[in-house]
Amino acid sequence: MTTVNRYLSEDRYFDPDHSQRKVALELYASLDDLPLVCPHGHVDPRLFADPNFSFGSPTELLIIPDHYIFRMLYSQGIALEDLGVPRADGGPVETDHRKIWQIFAENIHLFRGTPSGIWLRDELHSVFGVQEKLSGRNAQMIYDQIDAKLKSPDFGPRRLYERFNIEVLCTTDTATDTLEHHQAIHSSEWNGSILPTFRPDNVVNIDTINWIDHIAALEETSGVAVTDYGSFIEALENRRAFFLENGAKATDHAALTAYTKRLGNAEAETIFQRALKGTTTGEDAYQFTGHMLMEMARMSTEDGLVMQLHVGAYRNHNAIIFDQFGPDKGADIPIATEFTRSLQPLLFAYGNHPDFTLILFNLDETTYARELAPLAGHYPALKIGPPWWFHDSLNGINRYFDQVIETAGLYNTAGFNDDTRAYPSIPARHDVWRRASANWVAGLTVRGIVDEEDAYSMVRALAYDLAKETYNL
Repeated sequence: MTTVNRYLSEDRYFDPDHSQRKVALELYASLDDLPLVCPHGHVDPRLFADPNFSFGSPTELLIIPDHYIFRMLYSQGIALEDLGVPRADGGPVETDHRKIWQIFAENIHLFRGTPSGIWLRDELHSVFGVQEKLSGRNAQMIYDQIDAKLKSPDFGPRRLYERFNIEVLCTTDTATDTLEHHQAIHSSEWNGSILPTFRPDNVVNIDTINWIDHIAALEETSGVAVTDYGSFIEALENRRAFFLENGAKATDHAALTAYTKRLGNAEAETIFQRALKGTTTGEDAYQFTGHMLMEMARMSTEDGLVMQLHVGAYRNHNAIIFDQFGPDKGADIPIATEFTRSLQPLLFAYGNHPDFTLILFNLDETTYARELAPLAGHYPALKIGPPWWFHDSLNGINRYFDQVIETAGLYNTAGFNDDTRAYPSIPARHDVWRRASANWVAGLTVRGIVDEEDAYSMVRALAYDLAKETYNL
């Protein structure tokens, strides 16, 4: 989607060097008609299942559910209760959405120079037509403008999908999800492509809170009584098959580290039985997660689902916030990560397999050139995912290109995914990636590293082809 706006310069984010800027603008313009491919993200499929779905108020859409927003405000001493973030105990929080919006607007300066600031500015202008910089002074006027748009039929999720020129959007769904919303989408007359992704973390990571309850849900949805390790594997294979039947192209896995190691059946059974009794140790969880990553890779070689692995987030670092508000409240912090030794068992077993694709996402940028690029530059099954989370930014993208491509090559990367829950921000996130890609390739062009023909092919690959090919979309 291209929208001309006097607050968003046509050549924004490009290099100040005139020669590079000119080439970057030409390369970027060549992408204008390419649709958005969104192979990994966290948009709720319910948005598309109900043709009359409403986003609610501007605050409900843009502030309360967005941890990128409220973590910054919280870092400046603004209580999450004052931002309407629901408490785990159901305790009182601010319910006046205009008041919450006013707090946000009065603190909009906190986002200057951040990815969230870039996305917000683009989103407000290009999606909602806001023509002024948001501030405390004009907060209520802009609230009214956005609110009026959200009440229009043109701002329903399905209409925005078409307006954003999205070709396919993949959600992230637990292993026990019934996929009822996906089925409702598929059975409707709407022709948007919304596909599920199999994420089994809450059943394969045995240190998950309320793990036994998740196993009970696995039994119910799979129809398999999970009484031992063997029936556990059977239930997971059953669920993967169900996801495949409903259009899934990939799995997704989160782990603190990249550790992998296959356990013997007896050892896996012993740990699993301890888990059923609630007597596991931290070492049990570490070993079982490493083993289950091996099992998930093995299953992918058999059913063809692309395997995504997100590593390096220390979850819920702020115990007070976790206790009061639950998980995913902006307190996840990156840790240092090691891949070469940790992934060797998995790559030895499956890294050369012709029917396996593993996409790695990482929060430790020091591993890009040292480990990930050399690994992806060798193993046929391995691809490097785009900069993730804290590094999904202009500077992060540039660092990624500079550290990865020389060794791994462009075609051992997976293109872009927006990895967002904030549905209206999708065009802005893709636009930043496309502009950063065009600018980086333009730099190669003006220095004579690639010629013009290759440059146009490279930016198209980064914007569109790589994601489609890697995820089999």
